[in-house]
Amino acid sequence: MSTVAERSAAAAAELERLGVGSVSADAVLIMKVSSDWSRMSPVLQEKVPPGRYLADVVVRPALPEHVPAVLKVAFEHDVPVTPRGAGTGNYGQATPFDGGILLDLRGLDTIAVNPSGTVTAGAGARMTAMDKVARAAGRDIWIFPSTKSSTIGGFVGGGSAGTGTIEKGTTSDGYVVAATVAPMDGSGTMATVRGEDLTPYIHTYGVTGILVDVEVRTDPARDWAAVYAAFPSYEELVAVHRTLLDLPQLPRLASADEPALVPTLPAPVALDPARYSLRVIAEASTVDELARRVHSGGGEVVAVLADYTETDRLSGMSYNHPVWFLQRAHPDRSWFHMETGGAPLWDHPDAVRAVYDGPVHLHLELFRHGPGAMVVAGYRGEEAVLAGIPELEGLGIGVHSPHQWYVDRNVGLAIETARRTDPKGLLNPGKLTSTPPVDTRVNIGVR
Repeated sequence: MSTVAERSAAAAAELERLGVGSVSADAVLIMKVSSDWSRMSPVLQEKVPPGRYLADVVVRPALPEHVPAVLKVAFEHDVPVTPRGAGTGNYGQATPFDGGILLDLRGLDTIAVNPSGTVTAGAGARMTAMDKVARAAGRDIWIFPSTKSSTIGGFVGGGSAGTGTIEKGTTSDGYVVAATVAPMDGSGTMATVRGEDLTPYIHTYGVTGILVDVEVRTDPARDWAAVYAAFPSYEELVAVHRTLLDLPQLPRLASADEPALVPTLPAPVALDPARYSLRVIAEASTVDELARRVHSGGGEVVAVLADYTETDRLSGMSYNHPVWFLQRAHPDRSWFHMETGGAPLWDHPDAVRAVYDGPVHLHLELFRHGPGAMVVAGYRGEEAVLAGIPELEGLGIGVHSPHQWYVDRNVGLAIETARRTDPKGLLNPGKLTSTPPVDTRVNIGVR
């Protein structure tokens, strides 16, 4: 019986004859694209280190019709296919556990603003480029990830929330209008999917079909400002953070950090490492009101930067990025984080910190229903990390673990869909199981 490597070589030879984009077995390229940013998790560093799981061949389609053609050949040769965008995912979603073809979708990068105001882009289009095109047309994309260089296919297929989430929710909350999807069923076809039929294709890591292009919603462009503020205490910071849901126009982002995290942030202004940092992407008309709240709450507005590019810089210090900056600044220590949400993050932070051995730091975000946080602590093994989950839940904190690679949303629907769209189980093997860790993104307030 032939091996996956042998079948992959045969498929690669056929794909080269067909001329469906570039086909490469270069070892350096394979090493590079067979890993993503799961290095942020010390648990995943141990389980999926670079080089442990490698694709056999890298295929980069140049045209939309190349994708179903690649899948048809792979299906006929029983070759696994793992989709990949920019590789900025943090959960190991793009790890080719069974080898086979690594489908690099970055060649599909067309972008168009539609008459209705929506934006349609190839799966490999960078969110930075999409936002630039949309802003030039007077539109704001609803949501983009903190790693704005991510691709739209990667964000919809593997991401969830980001800048814009306070007002617009997640990628599952009406963000996606339509998508062109190629199934792994041997048909060599692709089809447009709309409305509720999109559900099994969003945040399911490509196990139900490959996203070829995606249409997303926008709003009329607004003037945004990057606002930096500082507070002497966590309590004073929180007192203002929680009022931002009452601003006349919701902010696009509202991130905050404890002093231990502040010195590592790549801010364009000087941040006092002894004070708590609040950073807000605020609609321009609300800046004065925001400043008033900061001052009356005992804080100081450090800077207001109206240049739109500065809002991107601020966005790059949100969600799990401060964890990465801390890890990079202190390579002598191993840090992990847990994604959490719930009012106790505002009201009982000491109880949250006490769950893990200290020091424990909190990076706050704002969701439409309350606070979220990256709980950051020193790594003492996977067992200690997982043991904290029920303790956090006992405090009324919702938890989502970034230390696993399984599809954890709409799992039953994904399994049912994959029976039809991927009958051989060749799409992104190892990511779909009927018993993943419990997903609590609804509970943590992202949705």
